[in-house]
Amino acid sequence: MPTPMHKLIGRSILLSGTDPEQKREELRAYFHRTFTLYERLFETLVAEDAYYERPEPLRHPLIFYYGHTATFFVNKLILAKAIPQRINPRFEAMFAIGVDEMSWDDLNDAHYQWPRVEDVRAYRNQVRELVDAVISEQDLSLPIHWDTFVPWTICMGIEHERIHLETSSVLIRQLDVRWVQPHADWPICTDSGEAPENVMQPVPAGTVDIGKQRSDGLYGWDNEYGTHRAEVAEFAASKYLISNQEFRGFMDAGGYQTPEWWTEEGRNWLAFSGREYPIFWLKDGAGNYRFRTMLQEIEMPWDWPAEVNYLEAKAFCKWRATVTGHLVRLPTEDEWHRLHDSCGIPDQPDWPETVPFNINLEHGASSVPVNRHELGGFCDVIGNVWQWTETPIHGFDGFEVHPLYDDFSSPTFDNQHNLIKGGSWIATGNEATRLGRYAFRRHFFQHVGFRLVEGEELPPLAELPNEDYETDAAVSQYCEFHYGASCFGVPNFPEAVVQHVLDHHMGGTERALDLGCAVGRGTFELARVFEQATGIDFSARFIRQAISLQEHGFVSYAICDEGSLTSAREYTLEDLGLLGLETKVTFCQGDAHNLRPQFSDYDLITAVNLIDRLYEPQKFLESLHERLRPGGTLAITSPYTWLEEYTAPENWLGGFTRDGEAVTTLDALRQILSPRFEPITDPIDVPFVIRETARKHQHTVSHLTLWRRRDV
Repeated sequence: MPTPMHKLIGRSILLSGTDPEQKREELRAYFHRTFTLYERLFETLVAEDAYYERPEPLRHPLIFYYGHTATFFVNKLILAKAIPQRINPRFEAMFAIGVDEMSWDDLNDAHYQWPRVEDVRAYRNQVRELVDAVISEQDLSLPIHWDTFVPWTICMGIEHERIHLETSSVLIRQLDVRWVQPHADWPICTDSGEAPENVMQPVPAGTVDIGKQRSDGLYGWDNEYGTHRAEVAEFAASKYLISNQEFRGFMDAGGYQTPEWWTEEGRNWLAFSGREYPIFWLKDGAGNYRFRTMLQEIEMPWDWPAEVNYLEAKAFCKWRATVTGHLVRLPTEDEWHRLHDSCGIPDQPDWPETVPFNINLEHGASSVPVNRHELGGFCDVIGNVWQWTETPIHGFDGFEVHPLYDDFSSPTFDNQHNLIKGGSWIATGNEATRLGRYAFRRHFFQHVGFRLVEGEELPPLAELPNEDYETDAAVSQYCEFHYGASCFGVPNFPEAVVQHVLDHHMGGTERALDLGCAVGRGTFELARVFEQATGIDFSARFIRQAISLQEHGFVSYAICDEGSLTSAREYTLEDLGLLGLETKVTFCQGDAHNLRPQFSDYDLITAVNLIDRLYEPQKFLESLHERLRPGGTLAITSPYTWLEEYTAPENWLGGFTRDGEAVTTLDALRQILSPRFEPITDPIDVPFVIRETARKHQHTVSHLTLWRRRDV
């Protein structure tokens, strides 16, 4: 009998300890187990062509994810300054961004020339060796924590790969069955039968405390830290997850054909998808339902949990309420925690040797009957499948973005991503913890089901607080800098820069690229003249504001007046005179050092206050001609504020002495750019003011230099 997969993947490692060398070896083993397990998942594919299929139109093909988890290690270790150079810049751009269903993902296959599987496999081997070497060479003090960048980055990469172990298993499950094969490492449950009668059982009122502290012994993502306390009133919850058999009742009642049981969002999704039954249900030639596990089609296991998206689960609740006369809905995050705590369920690292839940691959590679695992009077509070909640993901009090991964959570704080809780049969590591917080758009599929609760009626999602109301201090300052009123008579900086650039630009007006676009005002201003304007910034938090303005027509944020006092600001496209330009702009997250190949062939490139925030500014400048048409214009602005936290001193372009002579950044720009560019005009001083509080402002002068690419 093959070794059970949970023995290979193991449990989460503790970040604490007293012996750094022992912890180093634990970390090394945890990394290799995770890396190996992810690669074993892809052994279920029968042919390399399967890597390039797109079973889910809103996600990349599997070849992307096969490379993505490896490039994540390299890109984050570069950012943490743990390694001096990349392994494969092309892969580390191609596989860096575009995961799942963020609204700014570029899923146009025409932009990708996917590499051969064998080349990605060889690359993964290189990354494995690199990470192992970093683990060996890094300084390791205990405990590992948020601010110990290199070991934390390793932990981050490991847990990120474990997330994609699950998300990739979903994509494999969505492939046509001809592309996959049963595999000894991934056995499924063979038990099924009639579903048990589900009953509603009381959950006592109580206090829920959620939120990690920085001293927590297990790794956590940024949205898990902070504090949240809630008093939860008594409610009733279904003993079991909703089974396929229970869900069949909804379908037999015309569930997918009865609009009044669906939310408006649900009706729109039905019209778009055309679905008539859950995605993992199949129909044979005789009209009988069958079921798709990850690797095979089987007879319908009626007592397994129904796996649906949030919109389907909500429609079921509305139908059930009309049948029973009782208000039923999904649990909130707080209610799920109250249920979990009232059942006395152990959490990692306190699991018994044999885990009594279908989680962490402890019981195979599929769901099991909904009455298999009971504790505290309820079944599957954790494990089997994830459970939808009514709660859109948000940050707790004290939420902070981790500087090495600022796009993990904040792009989902939009009231469009609902939390799932409890984990699934393939949830491992951080996913398989009480405080793990993951969210998906409501139309998306994962290994997710649901249970019912009877409790207080909740406000509609549309009436919940708007999580687009930005409170991050740095982002709010930049929103005010780009979109707020001018201060002390100093003109709006993005507008002024673009105007200076256009005064001297003599090339075409088809395509413009705004590198370091921040929250996007300059990109919009370029779109007044250019047919297409693309803004790219490294910070997902900044890009999110630009996209909000483009897609929703407004940007809203809170600016600091003094102390904890703030003022609300909101600006619309119409307020800003930008209405109509939203169709001409595109915003993407990206690393200016290592952009994807499609970002090329521009008439104009601007790099606004960017070069003194890059880790290798000279390499960046030396490659810009490859992205600019002959005769095109390059505009660079910078206050030349060289800081070691952004750029190692040996990579500064200027601001130091060499052989007793002062070296300025302007001198360096002329030297680096002269082989490919000629100056258009003398440098221009462009002042700007950034508001920190009502009575504190930064006044800075940026140096604008303009260059024309030579024809040769």
